[in-house]
Amino acid sequence: MLCFLFSLVVCESADSKSTTDTSRDQPIVPVASSSTTSHAESTTPSTPKMGEELKISVQLRKFSFNELKSATRSFRRESLLGEGGFGCVFKGWINENGASPVKPGTGLPVAVKTLNHDGLQGHKEWLAEVNYLGELLHPNLVKLIGCCIEDDQRLLVYEFMPRGSLENHLFRRSLPLPWSIRMKVALGAAKGLAFLHEEAEKPVIYRDFKTSNILLDADYNAKLSDFGLAKDGPEGDKTHVSTRVMGTYGYAAPEYVMTETVITFASMPPLLKKNTET
Repeated sequence: MLCFLFSLVVCESADSKSTTDTSRDQPIVPVASSSTTSHAESTTPSTPKMGEELKISVQLRKFSFNELKSATRSFRRESLLGEGGFGCVFKGWINENGASPVKPGTGLPVAVKTLNHDGLQGHKEWLAEVNYLGELLHPNLVKLIGCCIEDDQRLLVYEFMPRGSLENHLFRRSLPLPWSIRMKVALGAAKGLAFLHEEAEKPVIYRDFKTSNILLDADYNAKLSDFGLAKDGPEGDKTHVSTRVMGTYGYAAPEYVMTETVITFASMPPLLKKNTET
């Protein structure tokens, strides 16, 4: 597994494609076995159903919208860390043992992800994050600290990762990462995937493995983030599960796109899958 992740770091750093290519952040639309209906489903934000039962792990802190608004200084531009398919991510500060906001530079730094109501993701993806990261604990998975569900607001609160994403280091920085750091990142990401596939109580198919979803802490320890597209993996005698195709262009296994069936390798980009089989 280290071998195929190592190839990811090598190939990504040598890739000449522009980082402004927004198609890499869009859901995959099947080209062979899909219909107009499936296309619409993959591009329409999901919304909560009436009477839907919401179960939030006891491990997660519950935040109000105003608490998170205050923690991020009203989601001001200076607090913006980045933006993805779900929405914008802001840096905030909260009490180390509670949900109350504190003065910047004190307490616990966090990353607060807010829902873009005009985006491609919605309540379903928010709920997937809460369900998976609310239960799964591993050194190579980003820690979900808490969440907020209030009216149409959907927010998620994560541990703050000071070195940002691997994508930023490979594409947007002038100084390249030393090979020792690249190996460390590759090994950490591999451990995260191995936990999801083989060690978790129930196997999880990640489905969105890419450099922008590999976050780095102060010591360059890699942690997988963004579980909005994750799905329960096959158990027992089952070899696969069927699902509509979701992910990011160029990163999903082609057989997954064509057959709409999920196996463990569906978490891996095509090049990496090939390397694990040789």
